Amino acid sequence: MREVTVAALQFAASETLADNADKAEAMVREAAARGARLVLLQELFESRYFCITQDPRFLALAQPVDSHPLIARFADLARELGIVLPVPFFERAGQAHFNSVAVVDADGRVLGVYRKSHIPQNPGYEEKFFFSPGDTGFQVWDTVVGRIGIGICWDQWFPEAARAMALMGAEVLLYPSAIGSEPEAPGYDSQPHWETVMRGHAAANLMPLVASNRIGAEVQGGRKVAFYGSSFVAGATGETLAKGSREHEEIVLATIDLDRCAALRREWGLFRDRRPALYGRLNAL
Repeated sequence: MREVTVAALQFAASETLADNADKAEAMVREAAARGARLVLLQELFESRYFCITQDPRFLALAQPVDSHPLIARFADLARELGIVLPVPFFERAGQAHFNSVAVVDADGRVLGVYRKSHIPQNPGYEEKFFFSPGDTGFQVWDTVVGRIGIGICWDQWFPEAARAMALMGAEVLLYPSAIGSEPEAPGYDSQPHWETVMRGHAAANLMPLVASNRIGAEVQGGRKVAFYGSSFVAGATGETLAKGSREHEEIVLATIDLDRCAALRREWGLFRDRRPALYGRLNAL
């Protein structure tokens, strides 16, 4: 038995970067006090979601990974609490900008960086203006709690991303997110679809999954997005182990047995019975 308690955090961002970092730190501390050894923050948690419109002023928020004060602060926090703490951040690398996550192990070491691969472009989610497509490829990292794989928001809609990380030996899939209403379709609610897709990744790969999403309404340039929270932890067969509300600040906690999940993958034979030679069309279209 190799049990690990995981936490997904959700909160509404303010206009002040320092307040958001303080709020995140307080929630991380509370999650750790409640037994979490792996804590997932929401996408771009340091600021409001600045991609609602194309405003170039927000490009100034990006900083290099090696000198990013947010990463340094939360790496120290991870070391102090002895937890695994992926840190979503806005990265500047030379002339490029990326939507990234720094993977911090429980000793405070930054194990590496993942850059968001799939970049959306829709009203309210104008990310192609701000971010280059990630060039890191999908990765997994060995941490003190197990081997983790991370995608960021729009990545979660692509089954290939989850399968790639599973094939690299991931034991838990993590998806920090910022998703909510559609300004051009105010009556449309993507939350059930959003959750179902990721629970499908968990079930298809027999692998637990953690999703963290922000809450609150944010307005930029006269355009409004209401983020719907609903952060959750799914078990290895896609079942919902814990789930947050749409509107409240919450720490969503669940305990998973990674050894039992590994046994399920072996027993089912899903990876044994794959036929990669038949999947060439995936790279041909």
